[in-house]
Amino acid sequence: MVVLLMGVAGSGKTTIGLKLAAALGWGFRDADEFHPPANIAKMSAGVPLDDRDRAPWLAAIRAHIAACLARHENAVVTCSALKEGYRLAVVADPTRVQLVHLAGDPALIRQRLGGREGHFMKPEMLQSQFEALEPPQGALVVDVAQPPEAIVAQIRAALSL
Repeated sequence: MVVLLMGVAGSGKTTIGLKLAAALGWGFRDADEFHPPANIAKMSAGVPLDDRDRAPWLAAIRAHIAACLARHENAVVTCSALKEGYRLAVVADPTRVQLVHLAGDPALIRQRLGGREGHFMKPEMLQSQFEALEPPQGALVVDVAQPPEAIVAQIRAALSL
């Protein structure tokens, strides 16, 4: 099984992903690791990505998920996956990939994002992410206002992990 944590920037995908993977003894990969350098440069300059920019990134995430599934390896993977089309692009096997939407109040997420240092995602770009967000159907939705340990416990309970 692969647990795919999705949500806007600042929703806690990396924090929760690392904690969940550690608690389960599973592998972890952050979507940021799959961005080509041109995407990182663009976002660092405060320019949102377009679908052409995202295509190789989404393909790389899908390839990683497919490889984990082919090896019968459990894993936790993050990806903003804001649109249904993006989720379809990365989910290699819907029967073995569980989508978890880390959702929360825009003001709280903006505050968290503003407190980040050294990350290429700029707080000014958050509004465009909320505007692009197409809430997923059938995903586990978790409120990010909770402490990380409570979020991990909720995910584990809901997915029987």
